[in-house]
Amino acid sequence: MKLHNPLKQIALSLLLAGTATMALGDEIQGQQTTTAMPMAKSLAPVSQDMLNASPTDRSNWLHPNGNYAQTRYYAANQINTGNVRKLRPAFVFQTAVLESMETAPLVIDGVMFLTTSYNHVYAVDAVTGQEYWHYKHKMGPITTYCCGPNNRGVAAYGDMLYMGTLDAKLVALNAKTGDVVWESEIADPELGYSETMAPTVVDGKVLIGTNGGEYGIRGFVKAYDAKTGKLLWTFHTIPEQGQEGVWAEKDATGRDMHRDIAKEKQLLAQNGGDFYKTLGGGVWMTPAVDLSTRTVYFVVGNPSPDLYGDIRPGDNLYTDSLVAVDLDTGEYKAHFQYIAHDVWDLDAVSPPIITDAKGPDGKVRKVVIHGGKTGYVYVHDPKTLELIRFSDAMVPQDGRWTLPTPDGARMLPGANGGVEWNPMAVNPKLRMAYAANLHQPMTYHVQESAYPGGKLWLGGAFKVIPGEKQWGRLAAVNLDSGKMVWHADTEQPLMGGVLATGGNLVFTGEGNGMFNAYDARTGKKLWTFNCGAGVNAPPVSYMVNGKQYIAVAAGGNTQLDFKRGNSVFVFALP
Repeated sequence: MKLHNPLKQIALSLLLAGTATMALGDEIQGQQTTTAMPMAKSLAPVSQDMLNASPTDRSNWLHPNGNYAQTRYYAANQINTGNVRKLRPAFVFQTAVLESMETAPLVIDGVMFLTTSYNHVYAVDAVTGQEYWHYKHKMGPITTYCCGPNNRGVAAYGDMLYMGTLDAKLVALNAKTGDVVWESEIADPELGYSETMAPTVVDGKVLIGTNGGEYGIRGFVKAYDAKTGKLLWTFHTIPEQGQEGVWAEKDATGRDMHRDIAKEKQLLAQNGGDFYKTLGGGVWMTPAVDLSTRTVYFVVGNPSPDLYGDIRPGDNLYTDSLVAVDLDTGEYKAHFQYIAHDVWDLDAVSPPIITDAKGPDGKVRKVVIHGGKTGYVYVHDPKTLELIRFSDAMVPQDGRWTLPTPDGARMLPGANGGVEWNPMAVNPKLRMAYAANLHQPMTYHVQESAYPGGKLWLGGAFKVIPGEKQWGRLAAVNLDSGKMVWHADTEQPLMGGVLATGGNLVFTGEGNGMFNAYDARTGKKLWTFNCGAGVNAPPVSYMVNGKQYIAVAAGGNTQLDFKRGNSVFVFALP
């Protein structure tokens, strides 16, 4: 990957972190909602029963990741391995915002709802691409965000849509008109809080986490009343007491992390433990929900500051962890920490998935899985979150847990992963998970750094290594065994997400504009299309009038500086 200026030698999620006083033109913000034509009469409210039944719904795409289990599996097989080579564009919808796109569009009764950077929302006809309405969020005077001004999508419930914003608001829109129904402040953007994740809605509760692990926030997941925007409960991802944990010496895979625990305990005794207020622990991606047990599962990001650990001795719970809480109260149920006292920014970001796999006794059972920046797929017990198994390494592991130094120490994976925020997909019939990976060698540089008051707080830097090749890997993992069954490598690091379908297909995009379909069983590439800008968003699928469509955004990516665009491409068979 060519880096266009020296700042981009700090190539990661924080690379273009920004604190900005917004001064944007009318093409970005202004009049809040404009109407292009009357909404389709077919659009009806989204009921809880519809949301529950989404795994078998072949008409709609009602959740950002397909269903509450977040399998990103679309059961229809009209488009399949035998005919995917005939796939052609049905339409291309161009937005008003030429900037990175990470949206996962929803499709409800033939109407598509998609988002852009800077919190625009569009409603368009899912067959023709004709626009119904366009909402522009009126941004507050301060936004503080990491990794670009992205938005990953809306959630739908009743006759409303819900979106988190860069200035840390939760906005509820009327789905038919795009008008604002209510707006609630989630947190203070001047302290480093922002929202890019797509929320989820269940039983009248809107669930949303927070960004800001690079700014010294105290992370959380919150639940809001879907009708009124009233706060119902908060779970802090950084406990007020006990964040020192068990002083773990090894990571989830059994590797020594080279911690100086005696030194950490001395620092804790000297300086106390009130650093919980600025310990990070953002929740980047949409939670999974198990309605049968009323459990919410989510993963928690890195501690603050990212690389300088002396200021935060201990395990830093619940950073770098899979966490389960009660849906109705937000009370803690269980957690599993992948990396204690992370000083490499290898946090947990890719959304968890509830699916089936063999347990230790060989019997198929419910599990929760997560694809890590470490380059492993982890399989967990859904009640205790104990680790059942972890997969083969999907990307090279070179000197893992080499400690950062002032001059820089090389270690793989680099700070982007592995599996970044990219949502995985699961084919439940094959019991295979598909993960989009990066290989991006980096050196880690540590620097003593005091809390800067809501500003960027890395405690050093991670830098790509000139001359070392970077690439991507789509990996298929057998969840019963943990074996990597196949992999397909790409010229550039993969950033965006994966879709699996009942036609035994796997779709994912590349930063060079290529959108690809692979055989889910073998990894053979069956089809590709050049979208002209980076395809760095999760694909979705839906059906209207008996015809299946595949949709994906091509807007490029700020994080890896892939070519920007402003389009959503929709494909179908002739």
